[in-house]
Amino acid sequence: MNDPDVLLRAVDGLCSSRDWATLIQLQLLCRDALTRGKQLWSVDHHIDYRLALEAPAEWAGPVVNETASRFLLGPLPEVAASTHGWNELAAYVPVGPARSVFAHERVLRGEDLSSETSIDPHVLEIPLAIESWEPVYALATYATHRADFPMPRLPALELADLPPAARKTEDRAAVDALTDVVSTWTESSNGRIDIACVEGSAPGAIAALGLSKVAIAQLDLSEAVSLIAWAGASGGAYGKRRGAASGRFSAWWTVASLTDLVEDWPVSGAELAAAGRELNWYAFSDLFPTTGWSFHLAVEDPEHDLAWAVAAGDAA
Repeated sequence: MNDPDVLLRAVDGLCSSRDWATLIQLQLLCRDALTRGKQLWSVDHHIDYRLALEAPAEWAGPVVNETASRFLLGPLPEVAASTHGWNELAAYVPVGPARSVFAHERVLRGEDLSSETSIDPHVLEIPLAIESWEPVYALATYATHRADFPMPRLPALELADLPPAARKTEDRAAVDALTDVVSTWTESSNGRIDIACVEGSAPGAIAALGLSKVAIAQLDLSEAVSLIAWAGASGGAYGKRRGAASGRFSAWWTVASLTDLVEDWPVSGAELAAAGRELNWYAFSDLFPTTGWSFHLAVEDPEHDLAWAVAAGDAA
């Protein structure tokens, strides 16, 4: 049987009956067929997804790996973390980077793993517990054949006219960090990004993108981190999702880059929060219809008379 649709229905049946051993046998048959030129990647990877999502720990843990596939709704460490706790799965997850990512995904779901010595601290150099100033992150939810990636809640935006564009300047570290937040959108999908770094205010930086009127709202640090993390986690319209743990790292790294803390990396949560609160953060809309994924952020550093604005989108 080489019909993916028929095989996927068989996967549904085996998962419903919780016949994990037979499901693994079916996966092995799919992999054997691949060596004979049969295109069954989608079935093979979907079985990994269903095991990570639904199976007991002894079946789910071994499939938690770094596989990135267009046939997966999300990265397997995030999928497994959405339904399994650290103590439940840790003994079965192979040693490697994916194990650490799974741990960080569980941290985002409320676990404090700061005293867990078996997690490699160098995979994602951010704390294994949520800091008191951090947001409640917008997390993915996974189901058998679909996933939801909600945006974080932000303040209502208000219409505003912009001043003339401020004078552009160079800040390579900040621009690189902001670009990397949505690099999956631009490198693996249809996305585009525009960034302005200026001497002056956030409105002047937004105007430097070529806009004259926007809807805008000021954010606190927690809200800004939530927005950056959401964008950094996503794959945009067609790219491979990176996961909430990667999104959280992107947010921390971005704040560090905008506050000249990268040379001291890794930094404590208290140090990052203190520096981040010295900046003024804004979400804005360019007032064009949104047809897919959108990330619009402006930041100003009043002490150094610098500001940045980023407008990124990826049409579905």
